[in-house]
Amino acid sequence: MRDSLRIGRIAGIRVGFNISVLVIVVILVVGLALGRFPATFPGRSPAAYLLAALVTAFVFLLSLLAHELAHAIVARRNGIEVEGITLWLFGGVAQLRGEPRTPGADFRVAVVGPLTSLVLALVFGLAAALVAAVAEPGLTVSALMYLAVVNVMLAVFNLIPAAPLDGGRVLRAFLWWRSRDRLRAAVTAARAGRVFGYTLIGLGFLQLVVGLGFGGLWLALIGLFLVNAATAEEQQTQENAALHGIRVIDVMTRNPVTASPEEPLSLFIDRTVLTHRFSTYPLVDTVGRFSGLVTLNRIRAVAPERRAVTRLGDIACPPDQVPVARPEEPLTDLLPRMAGCPDGRAVVVDSSGVVIGLITPSDISRALQLRDLRPFDPYPTPRGADVSLTHHRHAA
Repeated sequence: MRDSLRIGRIAGIRVGFNISVLVIVVILVVGLALGRFPATFPGRSPAAYLLAALVTAFVFLLSLLAHELAHAIVARRNGIEVEGITLWLFGGVAQLRGEPRTPGADFRVAVVGPLTSLVLALVFGLAAALVAAVAEPGLTVSALMYLAVVNVMLAVFNLIPAAPLDGGRVLRAFLWWRSRDRLRAAVTAARAGRVFGYTLIGLGFLQLVVGLGFGGLWLALIGLFLVNAATAEEQQTQENAALHGIRVIDVMTRNPVTASPEEPLSLFIDRTVLTHRFSTYPLVDTVGRFSGLVTLNRIRAVAPERRAVTRLGDIACPPDQVPVARPEEPLTDLLPRMAGCPDGRAVVVDSSGVVIGLITPSDISRALQLRDLRPFDPYPTPRGADVSLTHHRHAA
């Protein structure tokens, strides 16, 4: 889930939102301004209802952000790198590079989000009671009570024991602690998430069929998201287990064909692209340091009449958007960074920053295929703290 707009940093953690979060805002504002508030406190002006709804929706988004920040801060305190937080259609995503190394850390990272939502619910509830005690109940009290209830619902929903919800992480931590087998625990939690997702889809369609409103469509969409996320998580878990112990140098394409950012695209096509079978070309400066990445898809996107006046550097993926790895780095540590890369490639550099290799999805697929052909290992792949995943996700 990519940011459409980056808000900034909170506690050193990048925060942004995807444009799809506006759907939540619209649903809340319409539902509150045209439904809940007029029904609870009739007689106010439409402007008053609209203002109260906008403020309530904004504070709700802050509640989601607090939920995700709690995950991110606790994760960082447990030695997990935090890539950032994105608010989107179904709530929030705290993107963590790697996973907790112990069941206890896994539990702490998972449970702190729902606990934060419960604390916020208590704060909003107390605030509503205080306002009601000193003034006549009105839209302010209604908004505060709504925020209290919705945060309770957020906490309860996320505690359902089904990955990728927080409750699925708690389930995984418990199964991991009990069996000492992290792989089996993660797969079980993911499969529970898939079952729960299919259940929501079924309930959503049932509501639509019996005419209980379009809320069933929302349930079905959330269920579909959970099914897809849980399936991807199970696959990622198994792939990471299969790739455990493999280093970047073991799978990288060595000595890739490189080019200068200043080279004209038309000349590069004639001299290099048409004479090689590669689809990815790192750009380097005069001493071999990485300065961008060009792929066939980027080259083909340039109109033929523009190729003579286009430099490779003009169409390259910037170096700060391409994962850079060292040859001795575990491949499982690199995979999360590749997942967020626009071109899905990584560049390998030596200690002086000179490009020495390239990793593409094809290299990773080949490593997975060859894993089963390797000689029997009398020391099986660890299934405890040494097996890591990529990102933490959950729907709010």
